Amino acid sequence: MRLMKPIVLALALLSPAAAIAQKLPLNDISAYLNQLQTAKGDFTQINDDGSISTGTIYIKRPGKVRFEYNPPDSAMVVAGANTVVIYDKKSNQPAESYPLSRTPLSIILAKQVDLARANMVTGHSYDGTATVVTAQDPENPQYGNIQLKFTGNPVELRQWIINDGSGSLTTVVLGDMQTGVSLPNSLFDTGRPGSAPKR
Repeated sequence: MRLMKPIVLALALLSPAAAIAQKLPLNDISAYLNQLQTAKGDFTQINDDGSISTGTIYIKRPGKVRFEYNPPDSAMVVAGANTVVIYDKKSNQPAESYPLSRTPLSIILAKQVDLARANMVTGHSYDGTATVVTAQDPENPQYGNIQLKFTGNPVELRQWIINDGSGSLTTVVLGDMQTGVSLPNSLFDTGRPGSAPKR
């Protein structure tokens, strides 16, 4: 998004003290994630190769998320039962699956999020518009990290960037999210290998 000159000037003049004042505390962010039970909304995904995908995301904490991609993409990603499964209807290959615990997304899908936990947060700053938190599994940093962006008043998750540990980056920008919605567990059924769950 192209910022207007007055906004750029205002950000340039923003004092360090003002920036610190607007940086959300980790405890506030943890509390926000812990009270977030269900959410649904549109997302835009910027892939490592620069391509862009869009779709609908469904979140049901703890441990469940579903990405439904809009055409022409034919993929669907479902996390449930501690497993992440990637389906591609156009592919003749079996669905890919791996443990949720091996993905940085597991940090915000955990039953109890505690960003103040030792060695979990490796970055905590304010970029002029949002609080940016970089977090990793302190016991398995080799699984990569997730960079989260939150706005305040009220606290809302706006974006994340996943570094899968191999240097590949995937950015997900969230649209307006409906929270507290009713989402059946069947929406997060990973199904049998090679078969897509019911839409």
